[in-house]
Amino acid sequence: MNILEETTALIAALGIPAETGVFTDTAPETYIVVTPLADTYQLFSDDRPGWETQEARLSLYSRGNYLTIKKEVLTSLFAAGFTVTQRLYIGHEDDTGYHHYAIDIAKLYPAEG
Repeated sequence: MNILEETTALIAALGIPAETGVFTDTAPETYIVVTPLADTYQLFSDDRPGWETQEARLSLYSRGNYLTIKKEVLTSLFAAGFTVTQRLYIGHEDDTGYHHYAIDIAKLYPAEG
């Protein structure tokens, strides 16, 4: 499992459409785009990484009140062991009518290789 698979499954369980990188379907009232940010080795043993920190950004788009959805997503992330490193209101997109809210997350995974 990796951060993209895990967050996409978590968001789907909430009933929110989600895709990685860009939303290619017809955009519904609310959806999330998951974008990978970084994969780093921060924990070492015997000159080999034992764990990998994976980071991603969840971009929440909603034409309605995004606050309730944001709370549901954050509650699910915390319950699944994610670290939230930043939350940021990007703004209202006047041309599309969407509020854009970003949630940056990180989680440790066993190093592969």
